[in-house]
Amino acid sequence: MNQQPDFMSSLTLEQLQTYDRQHHLHSFTDPDALKQAPPFIIDSAEGCYVSGQQIKLLDAMAGLGCVNIGYGRQELADAAAHVMSKLSYYHSFAAVTNPYAASLAQKISSLAPEEMNKVFLSNSGSEAVETALKLVAIYWQQKGQPTKKAIITRDYAYHGSTIATAALNGNRAMASQFGFTDTMQVLRAQAPYWYREGGDMSPDDFGLAAAKSVEDTILAAGPENVAAFIGEPVQGTMGIIIPPDTYWPEVERICRKYDVLLVADEVVSGFGRTGHWFGQQSFGFKADIMTLAKGLSSSYLPVAATVLSDEVADTVEPGLGLLQHGFTTSGHPVTCAVALKNLMLIEEEGLVEKIRDDTGPYFETKLKQALEDLPLVGEVRVRGLMAAVELAKDKETREQYPAELAICDHVGQGALMRGLIVRPTGNVIVMCPPFIIGHAEIDMIAAVLREACSDVYNALQEQS
Repeated sequence: MNQQPDFMSSLTLEQLQTYDRQHHLHSFTDPDALKQAPPFIIDSAEGCYVSGQQIKLLDAMAGLGCVNIGYGRQELADAAAHVMSKLSYYHSFAAVTNPYAASLAQKISSLAPEEMNKVFLSNSGSEAVETALKLVAIYWQQKGQPTKKAIITRDYAYHGSTIATAALNGNRAMASQFGFTDTMQVLRAQAPYWYREGGDMSPDDFGLAAAKSVEDTILAAGPENVAAFIGEPVQGTMGIIIPPDTYWPEVERICRKYDVLLVADEVVSGFGRTGHWFGQQSFGFKADIMTLAKGLSSSYLPVAATVLSDEVADTVEPGLGLLQHGFTTSGHPVTCAVALKNLMLIEEEGLVEKIRDDTGPYFETKLKQALEDLPLVGEVRVRGLMAAVELAKDKETREQYPAELAICDHVGQGALMRGLIVRPTGNVIVMCPPFIIGHAEIDMIAAVLREACSDVYNALQEQS
């Protein structure tokens, strides 16, 4: 293993794996899997690559779509060390702040869409969404419309893993596993998933039809009972579902018509991943509230934000009294300093513009050229540095392979064996690479996925 700090230097790989198997309960992991094989320990990373156990891997997922600025940036380590030595911690309760929280809030508002100027700082995307839900409730109480409580979400949605945010997810198991299925009044609309659900409609027609599903849901519940609609500009976790261009402007029109708040979950899409600073700018709509995390600090440290429009803030704040909400490390000086430096570097290096004008278009072109002619691949969809390879049993009918065959997992494993990290989800290979990725790495991604998809397809043909 690579050199460890002094307090870790005596530990061997085998000891660390044993400690982990005996004591570490992993997120989104079957504990039985760790009984069969030890965990893979990643102990260093630089640029677009992660390393461990003498293996180096190109990370086309940027962790979990979050290490936007790339691994190992000394500037961020220096910022953290400097602030930690000066102000290791103080809270932001009771009208107290610190220079870094104040500056980060201002920086976020300066980058945010126009008339979004109030920022609540927290620690994770789940906390940011949970904060948004509470502020939605306060908003309607302050407006004298307390019956507006229902939240509309969509199929294939992902908004977090706390009790409240998991209830919004399209993956129902994330709530049902714990028995918390009726925590909130959650209504579901159709996702703008043209490939699977568009049928014979054009993408533009289907975008309008999917938006109408939101309107139908509002009308079925009664507009007087619906508080907000929440959606990711691009539905990331469940398959990089890129909506038709007609979708979001129509959803915004519907929300305005029926007096329903529009919450944009920009935890993944925020800070440049779609080729604009925010997904709202890529898809032509404006939210009342947006949630941010991942790319805010490139996940060097946990930090998140909930941003309010001026209208929402002006409604929520007057006469509110004590805001009964917050976290011990909200506005933590070290995390805020790192996030602030991260945003400065993204600006200084022109990374958002690079995605829009160079790497985003190149990524789309190379993936489509390498993969769309393969019999296993039904569709390649890309927006900025968010990409999906939809696998299909039948390209003409868009029929999927049964989930139990785990075709997508086999492709992902094939890519891993060739030195590439991607994320299999259902029958979709998902990628969200770091913003610093270059053409050579994109070429490698395309070539490796072509080989992996071809190998899996050939194996399927031999079995049939």
